[in-house]
Parts: sequence; structure tokens; C-alpha cells
Amino acid sequence: MKVVAVYSTKGGVGKTTAAVNLAWEAAKEFRVLLWDLDPQGAATFLLQVKPKVKGGVGALVAGKNKVAGAIRSTSHNNLDVLPGDASYRDLDLVFDHAKKSEQRVAKVLEQVADDYDVVILDCPPGAALVAENAVFSANAVVVPLVPSPLSMRSLEQVTQFVAESVSTAPVVAFLSMVDRRKKLHREAVEHLPLAQASVTDVVVPATVQIERMGAARAPIASYAPAVEAALAYGELWKRVQATVKAKVRKRKH
Repeated sequence: MKVVAVYSTKGGVGKTTAAVNLAWEAAKEFRVLLWDLDPQGAATFLLQVKPKVKGGVGALVAGKNKVAGAIRSTSHNNLDVLPGDASYRDLDLVFDHAKKSEQRVAKVLEQVADDYDVVILDCPPGAALVAENAVFSANAVVVPLVPSPLSMRSLEQVTQFVAESVSTAPVVAFLSMVDRRKKLHREAVEHLPLAQASVTDVVVPATVQIERMGAARAPIASYAPAVEAALAYGELWKRVQATVKAKVRKRKH
């Protein structure tokens, strides 16, 4: 099982959008679980899953409730969700009181290692124990970047955060919410992948088709498969898949 953490220290950069679309793309070939670690539960909402974890996330992390009982199926083949709810606001405190606090997400995922090929972690912004857990568990850390000085700073912060952890997960960054009418955005598309080895040349444009996700409550490629943004997320998944070396497991007959 391969684990991909979608993470940024900055909010509003298209993190949840990336997590949902990567999960959908991966589900074309793999059995996928998306774990919504953000208390806002945006990924849970977009995939039309009820935002309720019985006993709260504390019971799940403590092992009082089995993770299988909290997982919900979606209308998309091979794609399940471990939903986020309001109890995730206290997740840092839950981790802080647990033994080996940076390994709790990994411990939960061990329960479903035989059930899924790929796990996508939609992480809340910031650098805290939730992020530390996600990075510890991850085979790759995907970072969306809006072409702005603050977002560029967030890439440095994520890279440093991963480097200072025990994780050896590579960082895979991409440009998100790009408006080519803006000079700064055009320059970032042209120069940033050349200047930063961790930044791919995948570009997700700012488009109304992505904004429609909130109304459609579905991944973009499920309703607009030919638009540039959908194709970009498909390409991004190919890069991530190659990075984590995910392979379809043979099914037992």
C-alpha cells in the first residue's frame, strides 16, 4: 500500500481539490482510500460522504473503534473515504497524548493495508502533529503551489519540514490555480520547474470547471474529462504513481 500526503503549510492553494482529483485518477486502476484529515471536511463533502466518525477521531486513533467501521464508499468505483468531521479539530491533542505520537496515522492505516493499494491523505494546513503523522506515513508528499511569494515560501517550509522528520518521502510540487493572464504566473510556469527540482511541469489552471466541483460534488474529470485541469490532474497522478512506484496487485481468484 502506497501513501500520498497532499499537504501545504498555506491554506487556499487547492490542496483538497488536488487530493480529491488524485484519488479519483488513482481509482481508475487501484483500490483507493482518501482519508480526510482536515476538520473542515471539504474532501468528505466533495465526495458526497456523510461527515460523521462514530466516537470521533480520538476513538479511531486510540484503537477503540476499528477503522473499517468508519470508512464509507462513494459513487465512484474503487474509491472510499475515511471522512473528516468536527472532532478532527482536536486531533493534534489526541496525537500529543498518544505513545509514539508521530506514528498514529500509520498505525490506523495498518488495519487496512490489505484492502487498499493507495491512500491519499488530505492534510490540514500548518506544521503540527497531524502533518508530522502524515509525512511519517507518506511515500510522497504532494504540494500545490499558487504562483505567489507566500506559496513559494510554503514550498521551502514543507521541504524543510520533511527534511527534519524521519521521513524519506520525496516532495512532488505542482503549480495550482494558474492564471496565465498574470505575468507573475506566466513567469512561474516558465522558470520554477527549472529552478526547483521538486517542482514538476504540471500546471493546473484557474478555471470555472474546478469551481464547479463544489456544486457537482464530484472530481472534475467525472463531469469535464477533456478540460485542461482534468488532464493536468491525470498527468499529476502519473508523476506521483511513478514516484511511489505503485503497482496494481494481482487479485486472488
